[in-house]
Amino acid sequence: MKSAKYFLLSIIFGGSITTCFAQQDIQFSQYVFNGLAVNPAYAGYRGDLYLNSTYRKQWVGIPGSPQTAVLSVDGLTRVKDDKVAVAGQVMWDKLGPQESLSFYGTYAFRIPLDNTGLRRLCLGLSAGVTQYSLDGTVLQYTDPNDPDLPTVKASTIVPDANFGIYYYTPNFYAGLSFLDMFSLNQDRSIYYSGGFKYATIRKSPHVYLTAGTMVKLSETVQLKPSILIKEDFKGPTSVDFNLLALFVDKIWIGGSYRTGISWSGKSGYQPDLESSAAVSAMMEFFATENLRIGYSYDFTTNGLSNYQNGSHEISLGIRFPGKRNADRIWHPRYF
Repeated sequence: MKSAKYFLLSIIFGGSITTCFAQQDIQFSQYVFNGLAVNPAYAGYRGDLYLNSTYRKQWVGIPGSPQTAVLSVDGLTRVKDDKVAVAGQVMWDKLGPQESLSFYGTYAFRIPLDNTGLRRLCLGLSAGVTQYSLDGTVLQYTDPNDPDLPTVKASTIVPDANFGIYYYTPNFYAGLSFLDMFSLNQDRSIYYSGGFKYATIRKSPHVYLTAGTMVKLSETVQLKPSILIKEDFKGPTSVDFNLLALFVDKIWIGGSYRTGISWSGKSGYQPDLESSAAVSAMMEFFATENLRIGYSYDFTTNGLSNYQNGSHEISLGIRFPGKRNADRIWHPRYF
């Protein structure tokens, strides 16, 4: 465990001293229950005010392993035909000595494609700021008196934006989103000393492609296969294959397989680098008509599995039915 601890800290802190272009987007497994996590155009999909919170603890057992928490709220405005939705999101992420806290606001325009409004093409834009911090007080140094090492907590604030397109029908959806669009050339330098520059690991712009459908097996069982492709045009392409079953419109049970695919022509990583892979088991339970509780457990299938005890993620979703929608015919929201 000591070797794992020092290995992780060397990756986290050593990689922070110089510019790093690793794929660094925050990872969630339960985006399958809340598409706003990967696409701003998803805002307003549920038709009512919706509050969602998620907490993820990754690689349990490794000191300094990632922790992430997010709180989001989205809903429709009073624009006719439910054409406009807004959302707000607060996200906290911690990885060893690095920490980030972000605030985003989202606007989505939802174009109806039929008379019922159940088939729409949505465009979403979110903008916000992130505070990146580096906490030198949590690190143990071989020479704690070295004046060039950061011994305080320092931070910097940078802006960013996301854009997405989302199409859905009662039984199918597809989305394309561009996240962290301004990250490529941003300077996240936090601490300077003795000619050394310390910075958080730089994020890269990411493209997400998602799609899924509902397949009715019986009056009480439905299947939802879906896929997510995440690309940063530098490292291996990340692909999620998901399969969930819905029982009596009450309980979701299923799993996901995540892997990396290397394509020729990319630069910035070793061609023989082992692609990470993980398997997720997840479920979501409707405690009431308007309250969802979700849980997922991930475990890696590569060498890292020998040093950690998997990843845990729990989510809570609350729908607040609006009075203005009391006379509207409500249709189940499966995505």
